[in-house]
Amino acid sequence: MKVLVGIPASFHKEYCLEEFSNGIKKLTYPKKEIIFIDNSPHNNYIKKINCQGFNAIKGPYFDSPIQRISASRNVIIEKATKENFDYILFLDQDTIPPKDSIERFLKGNKPIICGVYFSRAKSKDGKLTYLPSVYKVIPSDKELPDMIGLSPEEIASNRLLNVISCGGGCIFASREVFTKIRFREDLKQCEDRWFCIDLYKNKIPLFCDTSVKCKHLVINRTHVWKDGKLILKPI
Repeated sequence: MKVLVGIPASFHKEYCLEEFSNGIKKLTYPKKEIIFIDNSPHNNYIKKINCQGFNAIKGPYFDSPIQRISASRNVIIEKATKENFDYILFLDQDTIPPKDSIERFLKGNKPIICGVYFSRAKSKDGKLTYLPSVYKVIPSDKELPDMIGLSPEEIASNRLLNVISCGGGCIFASREVFTKIRFREDLKQCEDRWFCIDLYKNKIPLFCDTSVKCKHLVINRTHVWKDGKLILKPI
């Protein structure tokens, strides 16, 4: 099976470029190609990606970072389709999977599987906490069911679990999935959530391999999300 590792990239992730590059160079699956899609507004960053030893191409630039990410993901899909890759491993440029993650995903033998990573959030009492970016269904009669994050026990199970939504930082998908859906490019926020909604509406089951626990490089971020935009992190 031939796998395309596709990474939407932007200058605001330069703080973790070297660590991320070192991490994905350790991926052990042999039949893969790694490509960065740089959606920065200038050409400076693509040169820095090249200096890390990777191929990169310029992706479309939009004022909305969400539109840039979605468009970059669709460029990856087009490349995979035209060049007959069997699977795509989408990675965010701050998310490092285990070195044998592709082998684990292939063993799962599902059309689409996500890994696990944790994102920072504030609890109700204002304390910093880390939450998994993958969610299961809360059973109901709703057309679009409610969801809840996987429990610590489920995260620790190292099992393949049926889920309903995930972040876009580590997704392994068969090329066939994209004969039905693409990433929406007309959104201002939550492109990964809408992608999972489209999976659900098209009856494409989503799974999570909880053994694929990724390192999420969030501590030294230079930019933060606010109202669907990226702004410099306050000092």
